Amino acid sequence: MTATPASKVLASKVLDRVLVLEMVRVTEAAAIAASKLIGRGDEKAADHAAVEAMRAALNELAMDGTVVIGEGERDEAPMLFIGEKVGTGTGAKIDIALDPLEGTTITAKAGPNALAVLAIAEHGCLLNAPDVYMDKLAVGPGYPAGVIDLAKSPTENVAAVAAAKGCMPQELIVCVLDRPRHAELIAELRGIGCGIQLIPDGDVAGVIATTNEDTNVDIYMGSGGAPEGVLAAAALRCVGGQFKGRLLFRNDDERARARKWGIADLNKIYDLEELAKGDCIFAATGVTDGSLLEGVKRLRKGCMTTESVVMRASSGTVRWIKSEHRKVL
Repeated sequence: MTATPASKVLASKVLDRVLVLEMVRVTEAAAIAASKLIGRGDEKAADHAAVEAMRAALNELAMDGTVVIGEGERDEAPMLFIGEKVGTGTGAKIDIALDPLEGTTITAKAGPNALAVLAIAEHGCLLNAPDVYMDKLAVGPGYPAGVIDLAKSPTENVAAVAAAKGCMPQELIVCVLDRPRHAELIAELRGIGCGIQLIPDGDVAGVIATTNEDTNVDIYMGSGGAPEGVLAAAALRCVGGQFKGRLLFRNDDERARARKWGIADLNKIYDLEELAKGDCIFAATGVTDGSLLEGVKRLRKGCMTTESVVMRASSGTVRWIKSEHRKVL
């Protein structure tokens, strides 16, 4: 991955560098808890285990944290709901976006790319997005500003990225969630002749894949959860890239929820810096093996390994962390 130059993002006076490794400990705890349910066919149990472990780990930290992207609203999520306070209540005021188990179905079926994910920023720097769908468009670093645009068609965006990369559209790979709602998008992309990497779940990893040349993914397109969009934007703040997002509403109830969380313009196209601004810390730990991270491995009784990545926007630092846990958390 290519990191964002430190000069582009000022270091936060609130986000202490100690929090970088603390966030890894939080995602490790969630990943280890969820790993006990890999392949067991119970999505809810796996998600619940990750949620409880992440919540307990967050509550040990000396911070005044507020969940702005979580498991849902209070009446739908008993833990880590939007607006929940975490931490000891002392110290810095921090906003938190999290997905304790990004890929519940993946975990239940022992598929690839399940992650425990979170991002933190100073208060007010992460979009307080409602739990609705979001139309997403992303590319990695190195392209001219404005190379992608949600107001344009998939064909136009592919052509623009290909021109900027100096190749033919047919040479690009586009990552898309494998969902019936994307049938028209997939047909259009195949009509162009470019390659499509269909993923069963895990669109945070899908967006991050655009930043990693080893994945061969050039563009991410399609709709997925808005919370995951904010998390992906926080990751791109740290490593570079461009992201466009537009909230999608299926009914009046979802529109009302958006207004409740302060969303005035329901048709707005959000840029990267409007979803995640200022200094951000992003952390993820693999639950199952994937293109980004290895999953939790149990080596012998009482011992396991985890692989994590943690990034910080102000320093442009990306750390890959392989940990050995001699006690089951």
